[in-house]
Amino acid sequence: MAGELVTGPGLIQWGSLLLGRRQAAGVVTPYRWSGLSGWEETPALDSGTVNRSQQHGAWPGPLLAQPRTVTLDGLRVRTPAGQIGAAVRTLNAATGVVQDEQPLVVWLDDRGPLLVYARVLRRALTVDRVWQLGHSAGGAIQWQATDPRRYVLTEQTGVTALPAPESGLSWGTPVETGLDWGSPTETGLAWGTPGSTGDLTCTNAGDAPAHPVIEIRGPVDTPAITMSGTGMVLEYGITLAAADTLVIDTWAGTVTLGGQSRIGTASLRSSPEGAFTLPPGTTTLSFRAAPGSTDPAAQATVRWRSAYW
Repeated sequence: MAGELVTGPGLIQWGSLLLGRRQAAGVVTPYRWSGLSGWEETPALDSGTVNRSQQHGAWPGPLLAQPRTVTLDGLRVRTPAGQIGAAVRTLNAATGVVQDEQPLVVWLDDRGPLLVYARVLRRALTVDRVWQLGHSAGGAIQWQATDPRRYVLTEQTGVTALPAPESGLSWGTPVETGLDWGSPTETGLAWGTPGSTGDLTCTNAGDAPAHPVIEIRGPVDTPAITMSGTGMVLEYGITLAAADTLVIDTWAGTVTLGGQSRIGTASLRSSPEGAFTLPPGTTTLSFRAAPGSTDPAAQATVRWRSAYW
């Protein structure tokens, strides 16, 4: 799990590398820092606002966040004399040039840890006369997160089946023996197994919209996920067998089945995948399918993290 080494305020984890203020959260590490910029700042914005041609002012356009750049300043490496080389080698290995983003976890205060997915853009260490004494001060590490939102560490999951009615009152089997009032004492009528509403509730506790990952498992025909109150829907003209799972990644904008793209099966009333986000607060999603597609084994699973600017 991302952030397993971050146990209290003042700690930052990048891969297996732990950076901390002096004995932060009772943890001693040779890598310490004094400042962090770009973390508690809103990312730069691209504005779609267009000036009015014959009036004062402008037509307000969408605001789209640019990647987030996070810079750790005042990086210090402190080790016993003669051991700084090993510590620097570990730091260099952890902050090398890689193509894939990985979690950067920061715990600043009582709000708890948050993470972004980022890559290292730059690393710098100061080499001066105290290097041989096991000390380097004034260094820096810079990351860039293409998704500028900050997320809680714990991923939430919601699961629902297709709508199904309750089975109703039991009149007795194999012959009708009357209503079952409960035994050995009368506990009330047995109304049957509760049905499924086909709905699930998703809570985004943050202040930024969150992109969910939706997995739809068959057997189901023309599966659809509808967001209540907005009219947004993800619907696909596809028939899924019991062993099939359609994966919709709304951040990546992909729809895959067995690793192959199925985005072409989106119906005419389906919304763009990238626009299907969970706003801050509570949202109800409904799992539906074509008439006659009622197999109780069909299932929709939604995974998301609360997101913050």
